[in-house]
Amino acid sequence: MKNDFVVLGSLRNQLATILTGGAALLAILLFFVVRGYATQIAQEGQDNILSASVSSILDAAVLRDGVVELDFPYASLSMLSTSADDRIFYAIYEDGNLLSGYDGLETGLGASGNARMFVSAQYDNATVRVATASRTLIGADRSRQVTVSVAQTQDALAETLNRISRNVAGFGLGFFALATALAFWGTSTTIGQLSRLTTSVTRRGPQDLSPFLKPVPTEMVPLVRSLNTLMARLDQSLKQSEDFIAEAAHRVRTPLATVRSYAEATFQRVQNQENRDALRSMMRAIDESSRAAGQLLDHAMVTFRAGNLEREDVDLDGLLRDLVQRMTPVADMRDVALYLDSNAPAILQGDPVLLQNAFRNLIDNALKYAPAETSIMIHVQTTPRIRVDVSDQGRGFLLHEIDKLAGRFVRGGDTEGHIGSGLGLTIAQDVVNAHDGIMTLSNRQEGGACVSLQF
Repeated sequence: MKNDFVVLGSLRNQLATILTGGAALLAILLFFVVRGYATQIAQEGQDNILSASVSSILDAAVLRDGVVELDFPYASLSMLSTSADDRIFYAIYEDGNLLSGYDGLETGLGASGNARMFVSAQYDNATVRVATASRTLIGADRSRQVTVSVAQTQDALAETLNRISRNVAGFGLGFFALATALAFWGTSTTIGQLSRLTTSVTRRGPQDLSPFLKPVPTEMVPLVRSLNTLMARLDQSLKQSEDFIAEAAHRVRTPLATVRSYAEATFQRVQNQENRDALRSMMRAIDESSRAAGQLLDHAMVTFRAGNLEREDVDLDGLLRDLVQRMTPVADMRDVALYLDSNAPAILQGDPVLLQNAFRNLIDNALKYAPAETSIMIHVQTTPRIRVDVSDQGRGFLLHEIDKLAGRFVRGGDTEGHIGSGLGLTIAQDVVNAHDGIMTLSNRQEGGACVSLQF
């Protein structure tokens, strides 16, 4: 069946995509936040060591006889040693004049007291972190300002940050993988409620229009209420349709039968040949109308019940015996004998009303085309599968039409002079399809048509 709606994709996949996209964004944000924080902490550690180194050098500076003397402490630089063997530079200035160290390294003239200045700069083709501090030495004649700058390359810091970045990236990937798994689990659990509702609807038989009473999430309550309302309307509509079909069958068949009986009684009393011919044509038209109306109502009933099939154990042997007994008077009027060949019960899970309609139409068709003083055989076979053959001794089916005769309102090319609507085989076909069976049309070798229903 072709869908008349547009499919927008999987709701589960959409939810999972949104959740995993959010998890990826959080993982990336987490990586940069943690890396930035780690960089700040590592830089503060290096600055603290540089500050301690500068302080130890400044503390060693003294003023004697107006001259600045400095006993350079070895520990002030050794404390800066790292596993990456970072290079260390220093510069000592007296009132802006280089006393010792590397010229051009000073970056913070004017800093005094406990003030410290930290900057990152390029020196000797390398990026260095420079710490600068000043101290004022007061002598007898005048004061001296001593400024010390200590710089260190950042190879060890970069190595540490790279290691931290790898660890944070691994943690972020793990977080993303866990969040993705949780997203799929969460969406599967959430959509599972809808899937269970879908399965519940799918497993229901066509006749089960009872409301859904199982607990559902709050978001699905409007959907379930709508389904329950729809099924209540369908149930009411189907009951009205069934009542209408039954009432229509009664109201159409009864008046036609009454008119037919009056026409036949009048025909017996009329002697004028012209009037008799008119009455004969009238009775024929009534028969055609009665048969057409009856078969149309049978077809509507079969269509309705096939969509709401209620199965029960049906004994085809008993059903066919009852049907043969009821149709024998009609067969006797046409000088046709009805025979049922069945020796054992044939139990079938099905709808007895539909099955009776199918076999009645097949026997009626056979009676219509069977010549006088012939017989109609109804053979029931139970192994390997249940099969019922209805065969006559008439002209049989035209071979080039045999594949089309089960269509609605389709009549064979050799049916002229026979009353019919082209629905008898259609009804039988619909019934056998509703019972997952097969209908086969064939011609007998000894002459006549055979219709086989296999279940």
